[in-house]
Amino acid sequence: MDNPVPPSAAGPGPRRRDRHGRGMRGPIAPPQVPLAASRADTFAGLVQDSVERLERRWPQLADIDFLVLEVPRLDDDGRWNDEAVPLGRTVPARDGQLARVVIYRRPVEIRTKAREERAALVHEVVVEQVAELLGLTPETVDPRYGED
Repeated sequence: MDNPVPPSAAGPGPRRRDRHGRGMRGPIAPPQVPLAASRADTFAGLVQDSVERLERRWPQLADIDFLVLEVPRLDDDGRWNDEAVPLGRTVPARDGQLARVVIYRRPVEIRTKAREERAALVHEVVVEQVAELLGLTPETVDPRYGED
């Protein structure tokens, strides 16, 4: 008995991406679009934008390290000093180390929903921490403080 269908076309064979003859698929998005940007990377970008905005007015901020941590550490007794979860803190310069401003990502994210709201809160926290470190009022550090 002759089989008119060749064995390679009789059943489903290995699938190929080019099954409709259109060629290989291209990139999902243009190269300038950050597809793999994590929430932590996005948050760090908001902090960096805020710092750059302030550095135009306060060039001495170049001598301060700005860090992003997930959450604050608890005290030895298992709570924070003021019973509220802090959004940031300052560490003065000492022993040859630069002064630091630390922004806590998760507490800020929990208090905001939209990106614009998050950016405004990040900037507010950065301004408050810089003001504390420099011994100034937040309004002196950024005249638009509190307007957002």
